[in-house]
Amino acid sequence: VQLQASGGGLVQPGGSLRLSCAASGFTFDYYTIGWFRQAPGKEREGVSCIRYSGNSKFYVNSVKGRFTISRDNNKNTAYLLMNNLKPEDTAVYYCAATTISPLSSTWTREEIYNHWGQGTQVTVSS
Repeated sequence: VQLQASGGGLVQPGGSLRLSCAASGFTFDYYTIGWFRQAPGKEREGVSCIRYSGNSKFYVNSVKGRFTISRDNNKNTAYLLMNNLKPEDTAVYYCAATTISPLSSTWTREEIYNHWGQGTQVTVSS
């Protein structure tokens, strides 16, 4: 089982990035995918989540209207499109997978995610 996060980099405030989470070794269609991030000196937090069907999506309040999560089950890949990036979005971004279909009140709980990727650095700076 492997999750490979990619697409991070250095971007100016107001810019955009698209992160990818490529999955292998399991049946991607059956898994909910979550994106988390950890900024220096801070705890890891949930950013967004998409259920296996793609019909239910959740976002942390600070990224609503700027980030869009999606998935392509044919490519075993999930995406996080990040627009209007701010310096406070600077963090290492991780993707994670779970067979649980979480609710809006539970998707940020890290313990429900069985598999984690290695993280990709996003730096927003002028």
